Amino acid sequence: MNFHIMTLFPDMVKQGLSESIIGRAADKGLLSIDAVNIRDFTLDKHKKVDDYPYGGGAGMLMQAQPVYDAWKSIADKLSQKPRTIYLTPQGQTFTQQMAKDFAKEEDLVLLCGHYEGIDERVLEEIVTDYVSIGDYVLTGGELPAMVMVDAVSRMVPGVLSNDESGATESFEGNLLEYPQYSRPEVWMDKAVPKVLLSGNQKEITAWRKARAVERTKERRYDLYQKYEALQQCREILWKKKLLHMDMIEVIDRGTAELVYADGENICIHDKVSDTYFHTADSMEEGRKMISCVKEQTGGRIGQLVLHQDFMVEPAKEEFDLYLSVACYQAVYTRREKLPVSKLYAGEEPLSIRPLTLAYMDQVLEHYKLVSDPDYIRQVIVSGSLFGAFLEEKLVGFVGWHKEGSMGMLEVFPEYQRRKLGKTLETYIVNLTLERGHTPYGQVVVGNERSMRLQEGMGMCFAKGLVYWMHSKNK
Repeated sequence: MNFHIMTLFPDMVKQGLSESIIGRAADKGLLSIDAVNIRDFTLDKHKKVDDYPYGGGAGMLMQAQPVYDAWKSIADKLSQKPRTIYLTPQGQTFTQQMAKDFAKEEDLVLLCGHYEGIDERVLEEIVTDYVSIGDYVLTGGELPAMVMVDAVSRMVPGVLSNDESGATESFEGNLLEYPQYSRPEVWMDKAVPKVLLSGNQKEITAWRKARAVERTKERRYDLYQKYEALQQCREILWKKKLLHMDMIEVIDRGTAELVYADGENICIHDKVSDTYFHTADSMEEGRKMISCVKEQTGGRIGQLVLHQDFMVEPAKEEFDLYLSVACYQAVYTRREKLPVSKLYAGEEPLSIRPLTLAYMDQVLEHYKLVSDPDYIRQVIVSGSLFGAFLEEKLVGFVGWHKEGSMGMLEVFPEYQRRKLGKTLETYIVNLTLERGHTPYGQVVVGNERSMRLQEGMGMCFAKGLVYWMHSKNK
C-alpha cells in the first residue's frame, strides 16, 4: 500500500513514521510512505504558500495552486484519480471501520492543512473524504495523518506479525479489548488470573469474551448497548440457524451493524462487504422493514441478501435491485476438523498457500461467478484466497468471500477428477474452524456437482433459499 502525504513539514512525517512496526513494514516493501512538500510547488520565489482570506478574518489561508500542483504530481503517476483525504476538524470522525475501508486502497493521499485552512476551490477539486481524528483543533494535519497511517497500516496483510492481532482488539464487534497479562506471574501481590495459566484455550477464550463484555459495559455503555442488541438478534436468528448462518457469522465476526430489529424481522449491515442481510416473518412486516431501511440508506444499497422468496419483488421495487442468484445455504455443524487422509494422492507433492496478486489474472480467467477485478484483488490482498500448487504450478483455489462464506472453489479442467476439490474444501473448512468461525457456504441453485461435494463433506442444508440482490448501477 502506498501513502502519499501532502505536507509543509515532510521531515516531521518521515521521522514519525520511520520507527517501530510501520518503519519495519516499509523496509519490507509492504508499505511506502511518500512525504510530498507542498512548498516545492509554489510559484512564489520565497516559497510562500499562504495568503490573506477574501472577506477578511484572522489568520492566513493555504493557496489553491501549490496544493493542486502537489496533488497533480502524485495523481499523474497513478492509473486513476486517487482517494484523497483532507484532515480537518470538520470531517467525519475516524473509526476502526474507516481504517479497514482505507486499507483496501492501493494508493491513499493525505492532505495536511495549516493556518486557517485551505482554499475551498482546491478542496472541491481533489478531496474525496473529509476526516477528523476528534473534536479538537491542532496546529496542523501532520499528527492526524500519522495517526491515520498507523491505524490503516495495521489492516494491511503482513504488517502485523500475528495474523489475528489486527482482528482481536478494541472496537471489534462493539467490544473493548479484554485485559491482558505478562510475566511475572505475581506482581505487587497481584496474580495473573488462573484461567490464563490453565492451557485450556476454550476456557481462556470464554474468559476473555466475558471480560471484554464486562469492560465495555463499564467503560463504554454506548458500545455495550449496540453489542447487546446484536446478541438479542443472534438468539432469534439461531432458531433457524442453517438458514441464517450468514447473518449469525457476520455478528460473530464483529462486522455487523444493526439496521432494524422487530421480533423476527431483522436487517443487519456487514461493514466489510457492504452487504445488507434481511429476514422477515411475513410480507407485511418485511415491507415495513424495507421501508425503514430505505429511509436510513436513502435507497442506496449495492447488495442485499434475502431469506424469504416473498421479499424479492418488494426489494426490486424499493431499491431498484435485480435478483442475481438464488442459493442453497450449506453449514458444517460439527466442531471437529475433517480428516485429511485419503484426499489427494497424486505423485506430485501438493501444497496449499495464500495467493498473491501475481496470480490474479489466473483467478479471473477460471472463476466466472464474480468477474469484478477489484473484488478479486481485495480478496487476495486480505489473505482470503488460497491456491493449490503441484510442483509450483497453480492448479486450483478456494477461499472466503468478503462477508465470510466459503467459496471461490475452482479446480482447473486438466486437474479435475483427482480429489483436488475435496482437498481444497477440507482445507478451508478446517482453517475456518481453527479461526473460531462456523464453516458455511452457498451453492447456486442448479450446480449439482457442488451440491454432491457439499453433501459428501457432511454439510447440512437449510430448507429455504437465500437470494442475492444487486444494484443495477453496479
